[in-house]
Amino acid sequence: MELTRAAAQRPLVTFYDDAIGERLEFSRRTFDNWVAKTSNLLVEGLDVQPGGTVVLDLPVHWQTAVLLFAAWNTGQGVVIGPRAELGSAAGEGIWVTDTPEHAPKWADEVLGLSLDAFGAPLQDAPAWVTDYAVEIRSYGDRFTAHTPASPAETVLSVSNATLTRAQLDRVTQEFVEEHELTAHDRTLSVMEYTTSATLVAGLLAPLRAGGSVILCRNLDDDLIRRRIETEHVTATAGLEAPYAPVRRLL
Repeated sequence: MELTRAAAQRPLVTFYDDAIGERLEFSRRTFDNWVAKTSNLLVEGLDVQPGGTVVLDLPVHWQTAVLLFAAWNTGQGVVIGPRAELGSAAGEGIWVTDTPEHAPKWADEVLGLSLDAFGAPLQDAPAWVTDYAVEIRSYGDRFTAHTPASPAETVLSVSNATLTRAQLDRVTQEFVEEHELTAHDRTLSVMEYTTSATLVAGLLAPLRAGGSVILCRNLDDDLIRRRIETEHVTATAGLEAPYAPVRRLL
């Protein structure tokens, strides 16, 4: 799936975690580099093959977005949704999680993320877990995809839908057109990627339009208005209250 048409130096993904006061911002170029490095890790380090499966057992986070696009970059189908439901995912594949101790036995490989802002490794990780923060450092920031013999036809499985690449592209483009999203939009999202609607509204559609997203974890309600002002937010996804003149996407 096409990531975005945004200019290389413009902000693409901004991430907040209000529980720890974290703010990180990534331009299109920097985010692309992370996707490329992660794609190389999946192919060279974990030996993924086109048509495989990557399960994302992760909260809303900038690294979750990176893993999502890297999985698609390497021809994988992605399973993502409520943690309670992920354990029933069928077949073999790569399990990506910030709680590796909960990974199922059927997983081919377990990729563990500390989600630490400074890239700290996992604490007390089992020997069979690949530590993302440690391993990612050795991979290049350019990725050349091999022509896949049989890429995953089903690119996304969430709690309410299973979508092919064509279906996901169509749903995303229709959302862009319905909400008149453009490259000037900055969408603030607080939603977990548990359904196709939340994933499209909170990530895929704004980026498809060439705009940018502000992903907020543990959002402090007292900071919402100031964040909308300082981040020049034009649309929101997941906020229950309207904030004029900001459009509410979902």
